[in-house]
Amino acid sequence: MTDPTPQEVQSFIAAGLPCTHLEVEGDGRHFFATIVSSEFEGLSRVRRHQRVYTALGERMKEQIHALSMKTLTPTEFQTQGS
Repeated sequence: MTDPTPQEVQSFIAAGLPCTHLEVEGDGRHFFATIVSSEFEGLSRVRRHQRVYTALGERMKEQIHALSMKTLTPTEFQTQGS
């Protein structure tokens, strides 16, 4: 099994979670994602990350070795000036 590209990880997340903004960077084994979704409203950081892990499913165990995330609501994303 080949290591996924950042674009593939981005597609995996987008397929399982509606996002208003999504960026993924990485080297095939370690990734950093900025994920903005209205589904994060009212959720703690842990619950937001769990929601992303659910979207990725088994890929987190088999293909993606490390994923750092910044999970924001659309309002939080706007407030940060991004």
